[in-house]
Amino acid sequence: MIGIPRLFLAEDAHHRGELRVLKQLPGLIAVLRDGGFTDDESLRWMYQEDPTLPGRPVDALHGHLAREVLRRAQALGF
Repeated sequence: MIGIPRLFLAEDAHHRGELRVLKQLPGLIAVLRDGGFTDDESLRWMYQEDPTLPGRPVDALHGHLAREVLRRAQALGF
């Protein structure tokens, strides 16, 4: 069975109680793939603790640091 990790979802602001894929997630996945990451490597990177963030990149996608996560992912490809 294939599923979507709960941390990849957020409550839909327009439909109370419904969940939607995080706005930044498709772009982050594309950036990591373009940088040569496999799906497994991308998941590992998103869930790995980052001492320079408050937690893990996947946690930061839920707040004001989402753009910083994308920027860091872009830098990994170079």
